[in-house]
Amino acid sequence: MRFPNKIIYSVCVASLLITGCNKNVLDRPPLTDPIDDNFWRNETDVRLFANDFYPQYFVGYNSTWGVDYAPVRGYTFSDDVTSRNVQTHFENSVPASRAQTAETGAAALWLTQYAGPSWNFSWVRKANVFIDRLENLAQPNLEPAAYSHWMAVARFFRGFEYSRLVSVFGDVPYYDHVLTEDEWDQLYKDRDNRGVVMDGVYDDFKFVMENIRENDGANVLNKYIAAAFISRLMLFEGTFQHYHSLDAARAQKYLEFAVEAAEFAMTGPYTFASDFKSLFASEDLSSNREVIMFRVYNSNLGVTHHIGSYNNGTESQPVGANLELVKSFICNDGNVWQNSSISDASSFSLADLAVTRDPRFEATFFERPLSASASLFYTFKFASREAMTYIGGSYPPAWGSNSNTSDAPVMRLAEVALNWIEAKAVLAGYFGGPAVTQADLDASINAIRDRPLDAAATAKGVQKTAPLSLAALPNDPDRDADVPALIWEIRRERRMEFFFEHSRLLDIKRWKKIEYMDFSTDPDYFMGPWVNIQEEVPAYLGSSYVGKLKVKKTDGTIVTYNGSNAADMVGYFMIENASNRSAFDARVYMAPLGRAQIIQYQERGYTLTQTTGWGN
Repeated sequence: MRFPNKIIYSVCVASLLITGCNKNVLDRPPLTDPIDDNFWRNETDVRLFANDFYPQYFVGYNSTWGVDYAPVRGYTFSDDVTSRNVQTHFENSVPASRAQTAETGAAALWLTQYAGPSWNFSWVRKANVFIDRLENLAQPNLEPAAYSHWMAVARFFRGFEYSRLVSVFGDVPYYDHVLTEDEWDQLYKDRDNRGVVMDGVYDDFKFVMENIRENDGANVLNKYIAAAFISRLMLFEGTFQHYHSLDAARAQKYLEFAVEAAEFAMTGPYTFASDFKSLFASEDLSSNREVIMFRVYNSNLGVTHHIGSYNNGTESQPVGANLELVKSFICNDGNVWQNSSISDASSFSLADLAVTRDPRFEATFFERPLSASASLFYTFKFASREAMTYIGGSYPPAWGSNSNTSDAPVMRLAEVALNWIEAKAVLAGYFGGPAVTQADLDASINAIRDRPLDAAATAKGVQKTAPLSLAALPNDPDRDADVPALIWEIRRERRMEFFFEHSRLLDIKRWKKIEYMDFSTDPDYFMGPWVNIQEEVPAYLGSSYVGKLKVKKTDGTIVTYNGSNAADMVGYFMIENASNRSAFDARVYMAPLGRAQIIQYQERGYTLTQTTGWGN
C-alpha cells in the first residue's frame, strides 16, 4: 500500500513491512517482504518488523562510508571545531525543497546545521503502522504482557522520531494513527504546536516506561535502554522549553520525566568500570559495563564502518578542535587552568595538556601535533592506541578504509548520569525542585571522573580528576554571567565527555547559546596548541607554507613564516586562513520548510505555515 507522492505525510513512502535478522546485531538486512495477511502471527513476526527500526535510531558508527548520525564524520558543526579558511555557514535563505525521498537517515545538510532529520514523516507512519497492526492483527496472537511490550516498542520509536523532528522544525503535524488516502484535511493539516506534539511524545514515553520489558535479550531494546534515551530526549525538550521561555509547565514536566527515566536507567547493571578509550575503540563491547547499548560490527557479517579510520593519525580531519574548546577542559586538580596550582597548568602544548588535564583529554587527542588535523589537535578518540602505531605505514582493515570493526557505543551510562544531574540542577534552580546534593554529584560527575585509567595513560603520568565539590565549585572567569556555577560545571562535563559525538550543537541550541557559533567573540576559536613548528611539525616549513603558516605569541604578536625564520615559529598555531562564518540570527534555531512543501499545500487548497523568521 502506497500513498500518492505529493502527500506530505508520506513524503518518503515507507515500506510497510521490512524485516531483518539476528536480533543481537543492529544491522538487520531485509529477508523478505511479508504481506499483512500472512504476518503478525506471533512474537517472531513482530520482532522482525521492530528490527527494521534499529539501524535508523541506534546508528552507532553507521556502516561502510555512511556518515549520518555518526561521530567524527557526521557531527562537525559546532563551536568546538574550526576548519581552514571560512567556517561553514548557517543557511540564510529558504531552500527549494526540504523533503527527502528515501527512507534513510538524514542528509549531511541536516547533520551539519540541525543534527536531525529532514521534513520526512515516513518513520512516523511506519511506527503508526506498527501500532495499528499490533492492535488489529497481532493482539489476538499474543499474550497480554507481550502485546503491551511490543506496543511500548512501537510507541518508543514514534516518540523518538517526533522528538527529532521537533528538534529541527519546532512545530510539526502530529499524527497518532495511520491515515487513509482520502483524509485530505489530516494529510494536509498545518503544523501543530511543538508543545502539543511533545505532549504526545511524553504520553508515548510514559506508556513505554510502564509496559516495556526490563529484559528482552542481549543488546535489544528494553526498559533500561528506553529510559536512557527518554532521559536524553526529555532533557532536550525540557531545557529548550525553559531557556527559550516557551512553556514553564511543560518544561518542568519534561525535566521531571528526564530525572525519572535517568534514575531508572542508573539502577541497571551498569557501572563506570571502563577506561575512556575502551568505550570507543574496542572490538567487543559486550562485556563493557558502562555501555548500555552498542552496535556490533563484524566483517564476517558484512557490517563494517570507517569512523576509526578517520582517527588513525593519517586520515585528514578537515575540522579540528580549537583552543577555545581545549581551554574548557578542567585540570586534574579540579580547577580551571587560570586557577590551578598544578605545574604547567597554563601551558597549552600537547605534552603538558595530556598530564595536567582531565584524563579524557589524553584519551581524545593524540600526544603530538599532527598536520592531518586543521588545528593540529588530532582526535584519536575513536581509534585504538595500537592504530596509531601504523602512522607512516599500511593500516590493517580494522583501522583503514571502510573495513573497521570496532563496536560502537550507542548509549552510555555517562550520558544518562549527566542528563540526570543537569535535569535535577535546572529543576532545583528554576522550578523549586529539591536541591542538588553532594551525593548527587558523587553519583554522576564524580563517578565519571573516577573511571579507571588504562596502562598507557598511567605510564604517561595522567591522573584522575579531583571530585567536584558542591561547597567549592570552580571559579571560572569565562563563565557566562547568566549561568549558575553548578550548571556551568555540568555543561563543562558534557563538553569534555561528548566531543565529536552527538551532543554539542544540540546542547548549545537547547541552552539558547547559539551565539557561541559566532567566532568573532574569541580569537581562541582560530587557534590550535602551543607548538614549536621546527621540532614538532617540520613538514610545515616547506616553501608552500611561506606567507601562510602563522603562530601567535603570548603577547599577541603574530609571526608569519617567511622561509628563513623557522626558529621563531613557536607559539599558538593559527589555523590556516581561518575566518568567521557569515552573520546569523536566532531564526537558525529552527529549520525553514522548503518552498516546494509550501506550494504543495497551496495546490490542494491548504496552508502550511513557514518556520518563524524565515518568510517564504
